[in-house]
Amino acid sequence: MAVEDPLDAFAPAALAAKLGRPVERVLIRTSLLEALLQPSDGQAPTDGQRNFAATDEGIGHDLDRLRDLASDEPVIRFVNAMIDRAVDLRASDIHVTRTSHGSRLRYRIDGVLRDMEPPPAGMHAAVISRVKIMSGLDIAERRLPQDGRTRVSFRGRELDLRVATMPHAHGEGVVLRLLDRTAVPLDLRTLGLSPHVVTPLSAALERPNGIVLVTGPTGSGKSTTLYAALRTIQGPSKNIVTVEDPIEHYLDGISQIQVSRQIGFDFANVLRAILRQDPDVIMIGEIRDRETAIVAVQAALTGHLVLATVHTNSAAGALPRLVDMGVEPFLLASCLRGVLSQRLVRTLCPQCRQPAAFRADDPMAAPGSIADAFEARGCAHCAQTGFKGRSAIAEFLPAADEIRDALLRGADAATIDAAGRRHGLIPLIEDGRDKVREGVTTTAELLRVSGDDGG
Repeated sequence: MAVEDPLDAFAPAALAAKLGRPVERVLIRTSLLEALLQPSDGQAPTDGQRNFAATDEGIGHDLDRLRDLASDEPVIRFVNAMIDRAVDLRASDIHVTRTSHGSRLRYRIDGVLRDMEPPPAGMHAAVISRVKIMSGLDIAERRLPQDGRTRVSFRGRELDLRVATMPHAHGEGVVLRLLDRTAVPLDLRTLGLSPHVVTPLSAALERPNGIVLVTGPTGSGKSTTLYAALRTIQGPSKNIVTVEDPIEHYLDGISQIQVSRQIGFDFANVLRAILRQDPDVIMIGEIRDRETAIVAVQAALTGHLVLATVHTNSAAGALPRLVDMGVEPFLLASCLRGVLSQRLVRTLCPQCRQPAAFRADDPMAAPGSIADAFEARGCAHCAQTGFKGRSAIAEFLPAADEIRDALLRGADAATIDAAGRRHGLIPLIEDGRDKVREGVTTTAELLRVSGDDGG
């Protein structure tokens, strides 16, 4: 009898009792076992293969058995190893899903998903249930999405896990977000921000009041930048309060508040309550709606420094977005201190990068010019990807009088951006070009995250 778990004595004993003869166990690799259980090309699966493939579905309707399986040693070992491996590879997310061909496990490393060896055949439902149990979720609820949180230890340090389940066509899936507080460099320059961004941003943070916005898509490092900004201005003379959903990293000496919409404790209500707590600085995890935007601007106008994120593609686009939400342009113009837009690019592995030249048709190269750059190769140090870690590329829109006037006139993002360039804004793509020339990243990586055609 081929087994993948050398400690599993129950299955061979049960088979021996059924057959009435001794059964010898033979250890087999998981990948080989799964290959043997797959039907051959052009042949219909046998009854035994159908029964094995249906194991997860059958277990899913037996909650007691599912709970027992989730507590079995092989399942616990797999989930623990899955998390440990993700931390070793510096993954930010773990995706466990089920397809028509079986389970699928992927890690998001430096912003890119990579396939890993999936759970053994028949273990998918048990793995999902194990993760649910760890994060305090209901293993009986498989029709609705659930969100949870747990904390695990890894080599002497605590890791926070945000867990989100989702029912899919072929079975339930789960995504785990790994939050390693010790791995976050809470310093603006360490994040990779260029001096031409850090200097005006630091000046805006030194103002006693007003609003500073950080924009970018999901996963662009906005929250980390805000945390670094809070560290920059933190001191015993300032009362700093944050409102977040969820709290991604805990900061000593700063009052952090978790939003809970289920009880009506949303962003707007929390902000109103915070204003009665005598804050000096308020950080808002995300401005999502009209009410939150209006309260944030009111707070900035009444003597508080407000830091907040908005989902827009450019720094200039944040201002029309807030106006569209219902903020009066003259109020926003009065309290604006600056807007930062950023992305994260993968950085070349310093162990294996190699010099390269821009091609003549490279969209990043100036016409007729050849510039030095570096390209990815891949080695053991970077898991053969050619990249290790990420760095920020950014642009900063200052609150110049011309930009305030454009905002009052109802100007669009393109007009505001043009005004910003006349007052020192260096476009994000130009900041990325500098990092390509410095050998920090590659042209292809810059275009991947910026979506720019090089113009």
